[in-house]
Amino acid sequence: MTISAFEPATLAGIKLKNRIIRSATYEGMADEKGFPTEKLKKLYINLAKGDVGAIITGYAATQADGKVSNAMAMVDHDDKINVFKEITDAVHEYGTPVIMQIAHCGRQTRSRITGFPTVAPSPVRNMYFMEDKPKALSEEGINEIIDNFVAAIVRAKKAGFDGVQLHLAHGYLLSDFLSSHANRRKDRWGGSTENKYRIVGEIFKRARGKVGDYPILVKMNAYDGRRKGMRIEEAVVIARMLENSGCAAIEVSCGCVEDGLFTIRGEKLPVEAVVEYNFNFKNYPAFAKKTIVWFAKTFLKTPKPLLKYNLDAAMQIKKAVNIPVIVVGGINNVEDVEDIIGNDKADFVSMSRPFIIEPDIVSKFKNRTQTTSKCIMCNFCVITIEKEPLKCRYGKLPKTKDA
Repeated sequence: MTISAFEPATLAGIKLKNRIIRSATYEGMADEKGFPTEKLKKLYINLAKGDVGAIITGYAATQADGKVSNAMAMVDHDDKINVFKEITDAVHEYGTPVIMQIAHCGRQTRSRITGFPTVAPSPVRNMYFMEDKPKALSEEGINEIIDNFVAAIVRAKKAGFDGVQLHLAHGYLLSDFLSSHANRRKDRWGGSTENKYRIVGEIFKRARGKVGDYPILVKMNAYDGRRKGMRIEEAVVIARMLENSGCAAIEVSCGCVEDGLFTIRGEKLPVEAVVEYNFNFKNYPAFAKKTIVWFAKTFLKTPKPLLKYNLDAAMQIKKAVNIPVIVVGGINNVEDVEDIIGNDKADFVSMSRPFIIEPDIVSKFKNRTQTTSKCIMCNFCVITIEKEPLKCRYGKLPKTKDA
């Protein structure tokens, strides 16, 4: 029997109205202490009104040195629980489950933002966040990271979230532990796939002792563009390890910030916007910016394909595990959604950018009032999020502000 993308479904015991999920998308809608704002609450309510199957929140930092900006939500203290509970209660009124993504940004942040030294598995400088050479975590530091992830999971459960998603993708801390490009350790936390996975396995193990069978999902890279980075063969092995650890579901993604717009692809590289708006180019003179634009347009190519670029990897992972697999990346039309679900290529699909421009896109797809997202994949939303709250820019940038 063919499964419809728009029929009710169950994910790790969580009841969904359909199989289309809002993938975690950084919103930049928290105050300087990491408390979610009313604006963030309204964003989730609008998604729920639009018939989304489930919402995965933008990532929330588990500790102070793991945040990427002063507008990032935090789940680092119990004082956040009641505020997040207001959000989950509001979303649940529309029958929509909400899952909190939790993360530590590792070397993809700046000490100028966090006020703390940047930490990572190994002291490998990030080619994008290049101001700080990260400090390699000690055994004590790794255990603190694990315990803070576990504490964040406990808080998410108390706050009424239907589950959590560990961010193991896109070059953040747990992703870096899994990657031989970033993890060059010679101790029990690096080297073999088993050792690189150890920190993730410990989070699951310790969390199970606190929250029982509470759903813990992951978002993981199937591949990236780094030398000695993640490749699908190792990702399949890690997926099996995740299943053995009690992972509830795997969302398959790719890439890291150093790869450029590899994770979130578009027809054109928005180079002018990057040099004008990105913190790395804040103090560059006009002639230098023009040179960079020329160089980038001449020598840099946009990654291809633009659509369904994680589907093949997700299909390979799905064959290897018995837990639900979610695919994200370049999914923007109802035909592809129905093909993926109807032909059992993945159990669920997730989208990010289409929901930014149209929070009600699932309703439109379901009713066939629209078959393709209005998103033009300009990626200006990605660039401006460093300084502005999440918003579809539709190829136009606001006036620049100091970083």
